[in-house]
Amino acid sequence: MVISELNPDAPLHLQQIKNVMRRVAIPISQNELSEFFGECNHYEIFEIDKKIVNRKLVEIPFDMTILKLPEWLKNQGVTDVIAYKVNKQIISLFASKKVNVFVGVHKISPQNLIDDYLQGTLESDKNIIEEITNN
Repeated sequence: MVISELNPDAPLHLQQIKNVMRRVAIPISQNELSEFFGECNHYEIFEIDKKIVNRKLVEIPFDMTILKLPEWLKNQGVTDVIAYKVNKQIISLFASKKVNVFVGVHKISPQNLIDDYLQGTLESDKNIIEEITNN
């Protein structure tokens, strides 16, 4: 499921995303997508212009709180975030920063996630989506 920056209730088609330079952030813990958005060791940020142009590891500043992460990521130039579990308040903060959030995505390696992103095959776990929307 993608939370669109323009309309949080409308699905965002990946064709719209592929035609412009994107910076995709993935929260990483133990070499895979972190279970909880704010509880990760670092982010891997992929710069994409139809293919991966650059990949870098970005450490979270020591004093960063979870509520400040959306603004910090936006200041890093991030346009999209791939996440497993994120609370609704964080999703709203991303929406206010015009950052797309892909939620409920399966916990796999960052490279596999970005490959799925590029192919337009990212899938959300319906149970995680229900858990996020019902809390």
